[in-house]
Amino acid sequence: MAYSGVIYAPYGLFLGYKIHKDDTKRRGSINRDPGGLESSTVSTDKPHPSEFLEFVTATDGPHRPRLQPLKTQGGNDPQDGRTRSNDDLFHGLSAAIPGLRRLSVEARAATKAEHAMTFMRGCRLYPKAIAWSLLLSMTIVMEGYDLTLINSFFAFPVFRRSYGEPLHPDAPPGQQDFQISPAWQSGLTNAAVCGEIIGLFFNGFLTDRFGYHKTMVGTLIWMALFVFLAFFAVNIQMLLAAQVLCGLPWGIFQTLSTTYAAEVMPVALRAYLTSNVNMCWLIGQICGVGVIRGLVHNDSEWSYRIPFGLQWGFAVPILIGVLFAPESPWWLVRHEKINEAKRSLLRLTTRDSDPDFNADETVAMMQHTNEVEKYLNGGGLSYLDCFKGSDLRRTEICSMVWITQALCGSAMTGYAAYFYEQAGFNTANSFNLAIGMYAGAITAGVLAWFGMRHLGRRTLYIAGLVISLIILLITGVIGTFRQTDGTSWALGSLIIVLTFVYDFTVGPVCYVLVAEIPSSRLRVKTVVLARVAYNVVSVVTNVITPRMLNPSAWDWKGKSCFFYAGTTILCLVWCWFRLPEPMGLTYMELDILFEKKAKARKFREFQVNLASTGYFSLSNSQGRSDSAWRGYQ
Repeated sequence: MAYSGVIYAPYGLFLGYKIHKDDTKRRGSINRDPGGLESSTVSTDKPHPSEFLEFVTATDGPHRPRLQPLKTQGGNDPQDGRTRSNDDLFHGLSAAIPGLRRLSVEARAATKAEHAMTFMRGCRLYPKAIAWSLLLSMTIVMEGYDLTLINSFFAFPVFRRSYGEPLHPDAPPGQQDFQISPAWQSGLTNAAVCGEIIGLFFNGFLTDRFGYHKTMVGTLIWMALFVFLAFFAVNIQMLLAAQVLCGLPWGIFQTLSTTYAAEVMPVALRAYLTSNVNMCWLIGQICGVGVIRGLVHNDSEWSYRIPFGLQWGFAVPILIGVLFAPESPWWLVRHEKINEAKRSLLRLTTRDSDPDFNADETVAMMQHTNEVEKYLNGGGLSYLDCFKGSDLRRTEICSMVWITQALCGSAMTGYAAYFYEQAGFNTANSFNLAIGMYAGAITAGVLAWFGMRHLGRRTLYIAGLVISLIILLITGVIGTFRQTDGTSWALGSLIIVLTFVYDFTVGPVCYVLVAEIPSSRLRVKTVVLARVAYNVVSVVTNVITPRMLNPSAWDWKGKSCFFYAGTTILCLVWCWFRLPEPMGLTYMELDILFEKKAKARKFREFQVNLASTGYFSLSNSQGRSDSAWRGYQ
């Protein structure tokens, strides 16, 4: 027997069909124009497209749901000859998913409310959610600080003397230049990355099983304990072990704060709070570089032990705050804790600021999205489900977006202080310039909020890659010149410009994309897989970048940028053909567009076009619907 497949048609996506008689009287009459499309003449203000959301039943075999053009007249069911009413046709989804008819009205209202919400209204309604999201994002500040310490210590004379080897063993005592070998540089950096990869996979299970709140509390306790190992490390092997063990919570921090922000924020605020994760990275990095700069003239071992110890100054206060943080209402809905989801949502909002806000409708929208996603992907929640159906494309996009971060030259900014020193600056000036670079990057991150709002994610991301490519090529050319004070300053200035461009475009936009693209049910695991892909690529870049910069290895200096120019070209080509534009779309709307396999370059155009051309099938059905849809596949 053929199964019924149904789907929810989001606002603006699937207009163009007749409405119930009561709605017709209220909104106006609907007529068909000569071109075959439908237009409406309304007697009042033009209604938002989300008011027309309805459901429809269709069949497409035992496993695959599909969407058919909506019929507005009753008729005979071809399966059993039964006469079907308008109510059956509009609400056929309830036949497949019990209770969905009740949810549909409230979900429709919540969808409309989200799209009508302005930035300021969202800030007034969700100030608590903003505060809690910022608190969890502080873990990224801690991680950015932690990871910057090791890279910065490579340019730190006292650290190199304690853990490194003499570059010229035959030099007289007091005149030896100590260096951490490229192998140990790669080992220390990749030890943290390996720990992060393990932590990421744990995060996928822990967060889905125990929730965001319990996972974050346990992770912060783990982090506070293993800072002791780094603080008291007596040799480089002990420091390596500390990097691995601290990498476990760092991996959880990398994705948990991003997905939490994506789930507690409405559409109007989503980009600001998810991109804030990149801002937190920068704040952590500038804190790390600033602490190192303040201790650069300290010749005792405390000049590097104190920075390790300051990690407790992040972990303990954040842990105290997180103990009182509300759970994600989306997570509670996925675990069928509806009453708790409503209570959590009320803790995240300030109802007095917006009397029109209805928590029940918002929770109903979450329930509806969850139920439809379960129906479409069979209810799977495993890592394997991330590679099935439309979720495979989502996993690919998230992974490549994050991999692009590692391959577009950002590794050069991660070794900023070391790069400046090898380019000819003294140690103090290296850290001065690094601090200035990160300060400029924070400014760029603020500007990115406006860029994403007016330009969109895709445009800003691709533009950032194009500009980065140009800067990398120029920097590589300058690196071929004989080293002078002028070339050293030029290289340092270009790295600062590259960092500014990165943190205006690729850096913050990446976090928004990886938070928005996955389906709601598989968001945590999809983001985990994407971050794992990023970390795997980072292992490679962490191996070759020290060798490109280190004078005892390849000693490429500025010419290293040629390598990243080549990888940036590859990433740019992928983005042009595969990266979609999710700006302004609810999670349900993204489900629809991915299910319909909309082309990345026409993602936004298709969304707008469907608002005026009608309601189409997910399969290649015949007729006007198919011809209008074909150009977007």
